Amino acid sequence: MRLRIEHTTRYEFAQPVAHGLQRLRLTPKNTQGQKVLDWQMRLTGAVAEVEYEDHNHNRTVLVSVEPGATFVEVHCEGLVATADNHGVLGHHSGHMPLWAFLAQTPLTRPGPKVRAIMAGIDVPRDEPLALLHRLSALVLEAVAYVPGETDVHTSAEEAATIGAGVCQDHAHIFIGAARALGIPARYVSGYLMMDDRIEQEAGHAWAEAHVENLGWVGFDISNGISPDERYVRVATGRDYGEAAPITGMSYGAGESLLEVRLAVEQQHVEQ
Repeated sequence: MRLRIEHTTRYEFAQPVAHGLQRLRLTPKNTQGQKVLDWQMRLTGAVAEVEYEDHNHNRTVLVSVEPGATFVEVHCEGLVATADNHGVLGHHSGHMPLWAFLAQTPLTRPGPKVRAIMAGIDVPRDEPLALLHRLSALVLEAVAYVPGETDVHTSAEEAATIGAGVCQDHAHIFIGAARALGIPARYVSGYLMMDDRIEQEAGHAWAEAHVENLGWVGFDISNGISPDERYVRVATGRDYGEAAPITGMSYGAGESLLEVRLAVEQQHVEQ
């Protein structure tokens, strides 16, 4: 499948910015089942300073906000070819050792509520793939998909306590539980083409766990499936903080207003 993506993020500031820096992870990866055919990024109100590959193999761009800017707009568009590998990415590679994905972070660390979800696992430990699918289902049963109840700072345990959250929260709970079970797991940010629309509300997030003899396998907890050809992987990390599309800081900007426009659609190839 060939997916055409247009993604615009616009920050409007209450007053001109004196100084600002942003880290952008908005370039999809060439991975198993995914090839980037074309990708372009255009900045307004900011200047790219350096581009590099971080410790998670994420293509990262550091940008500085132009002094006096009242808004910053980041526009990305491109074409990605995808294939359905039933969520299987294969063997581990990259700068980070596999054991690093066993370590909990403040966003993933399980507490009593997450451990209560884990208590429902009724699959033998020697069947890791079935166990992980069961864990995914238990997380969705315990934490309803409800936008607006959490934010990017909400931890897995906090979302489990609320009993509601979004894809980011589902991924953090799953990752924390998998790590507690001795299974390496990581966070994935990217895009999902919804079957019933082109305009999307936001980017998407899911999790990947490392299964012996299979390698990394994806789990979209919010939708109860493993990623297929409708998914585009952009960035990975131990949690949202390491895979966030845009992070940064600014001085003298006051309050800011965020607007996101995202379109993902299949491009049909003429015969």
